[in-house]
Amino acid sequence: MAKEIKAANYKEFGGPEKVRVGILELPELKEGDVLVRIKAAGVNPVDAVISKGYYKDMMPHTFPVIPGWDVCGEVEDRGHAARRFNVGDEVYAYARRPEVKWGTFAEYIVIPESYLAEKPVNLSAEETAGIPLAGLTAYQCLYDAGKLQENQTVLILGASGGVGSFAIQLAKVTGAKVIGVASEKNHSYMKELGADYTIDYRNTDVGEATREIYPDGVDLILDCTSGETLQQSLQALKPSGKLVSILNQGEGLDPDIDFQFVFVEPNAQQLDHLRELAEAGKLEVHVSKTYSLNQAAEALEQIQSLHTTGKIVIVP
Repeated sequence: MAKEIKAANYKEFGGPEKVRVGILELPELKEGDVLVRIKAAGVNPVDAVISKGYYKDMMPHTFPVIPGWDVCGEVEDRGHAARRFNVGDEVYAYARRPEVKWGTFAEYIVIPESYLAEKPVNLSAEETAGIPLAGLTAYQCLYDAGKLQENQTVLILGASGGVGSFAIQLAKVTGAKVIGVASEKNHSYMKELGADYTIDYRNTDVGEATREIYPDGVDLILDCTSGETLQQSLQALKPSGKLVSILNQGEGLDPDIDFQFVFVEPNAQQLDHLRELAEAGKLEVHVSKTYSLNQAAEALEQIQSLHTTGKIVIVP
């Protein structure tokens, strides 16, 4: 008998206003699958973007869609050959599947065990749920794409948001120097995370301000905002430097720039590394607000404003 769950979902594209909360039937556990009772689900800007249909040609969608890709919860049941975790174990995951259908804004999710990692023991479920997408994005941008090394310099655009907050901390773990760009009200927050310097993008040419700090330029730019701020910053990139973006796919960029667009991939091994850093006190998660499942549409409205400090989380 199929398990019925309460879930936020939408039956057509149109953004947060199309999201409703109702009862859906979960798919049956297949080989290698795990049933996770969701304790908290992180909210990301991409959740709102997808609900508007902007990625419908990039990834297959099947309605009704449950939004959300970040999850922290407890293993409640296991399919055949799923034995890495025991019933009752606390886990977390970046739950993006090839098909957009079964998300995390729900009471339960069926997910391949290979996606799961052990929850950090020193973080709450809400804090842990804020890690997967943003933490993995920062990790893959800085380490995989950016090849960031000790004593290098990185300029992070949009450094007070979810990805930027993790990027500051991961850059400092590497021993890099960090310039964080965000509005002035978030400068103390960025410095608490480890930023060596901060720049207010408002009424400031970000590239010129960066050159005042590092006249020779920076080794890496991590772009989490794009637009005019990105264009200004390019003058501060060393000729040998690299630009990594999570938004711009190369539009309007000089083809001579060493550039890479990153769309985060699930990676349980990297989640394990992030857990180790969190348990060692080197990775903190700032949850600025929690929402109930019934407030899922409101949470999506907030995240698409692009003015969220740290993370917001849904607690079913």
